[in-house]
Amino acid sequence: MKTVLITGAAGFLGSHLCDRFIDENFRVIGMDNLITGDLQNILHLLEHPRFTFYNHDVTQYISMDEDIDYILHFASPASPIDYLKIPIQTLKVGAMGTHNLLGLAKAKKARILIASTSEIYGDPLEHPQHESYHGNVSSIGPRGVYDEAKRYMEAITMAYHRFHGIETRIVRIFNTFGPRMRLNDGRVIPAFIGQALRDEPLTLFGDGSQTRSFCYIEDQVEGIYRLLMSDYHLPVNIGNPEEITINQLANEISDVIGKPLEIITHKLPEGDPVKRKPDISKAKEILDWEPQISREEGLQKTYAYFKSLPKEKLWNTEHRNFERYYK
Repeated sequence: MKTVLITGAAGFLGSHLCDRFIDENFRVIGMDNLITGDLQNILHLLEHPRFTFYNHDVTQYISMDEDIDYILHFASPASPIDYLKIPIQTLKVGAMGTHNLLGLAKAKKARILIASTSEIYGDPLEHPQHESYHGNVSSIGPRGVYDEAKRYMEAITMAYHRFHGIETRIVRIFNTFGPRMRLNDGRVIPAFIGQALRDEPLTLFGDGSQTRSFCYIEDQVEGIYRLLMSDYHLPVNIGNPEEITINQLANEISDVIGKPLEIITHKLPEGDPVKRKPDISKAKEILDWEPQISREEGLQKTYAYFKSLPKEKLWNTEHRNFERYYK
């Protein structure tokens, strides 16, 4: 039986990956410091005989006695609210955390996949974004802590691959949505749905003409799994190339909920990308992967999940563990 270590295991993507690897008959070790993750996301796994959880910060030294075959590094704040509130921790998990996990991969002779992001392209001058595009990122802007942490993560991963011969994989994740997202973390789909469920107007930044491309979580997990099991070590975009404006998204969420929604507008935040669309030709060619679940179906499933949450989660606007990391 193969063993996989998944960091960020209590987060949105990490928890779904834990489920997938349990389903694939792996022994799964989940690791999370719960700064933005939620133990509720993996509560159903805690008594599973093939699942073990460690509450640990990957920026601290990692020592494990178990043999490990695969490592998936998904520990990181991943929303605008998160990485603006905890900028230093965001940088540390991308730099020190990745360094620690690459060292562990070297010691265990494990294959490691790191979760990079479409944000490494910044506010792109190329559209759609192909893996060969080097990006348009401000290192000193407010979003730079996240963008540059991920760019450094890619650089040190490639250094370990070239210098130490580590088996590495790099996934560049585009906007992903689905159950287990935090309602109030600043990402547009949970933000809109949360506001609608609280009978609040939708908050639209800018004029709503900026675009995004949304991939449902099941498709994203499938792409990540295929990349891990492939022989390809360079970055691969995994996302849905169906591009829409934020105005269109607001209308689609209104249709899902079944009522018109009021909209208020605010100034577009500094550094917010105007366009985002993945070129997934590499994923199609190398992984035989492309999204299968429509945005409409994904929004229906996501809305049903959020609607089922208890009221205290619906109204919660702060994460309980942020205060520990303000220093």
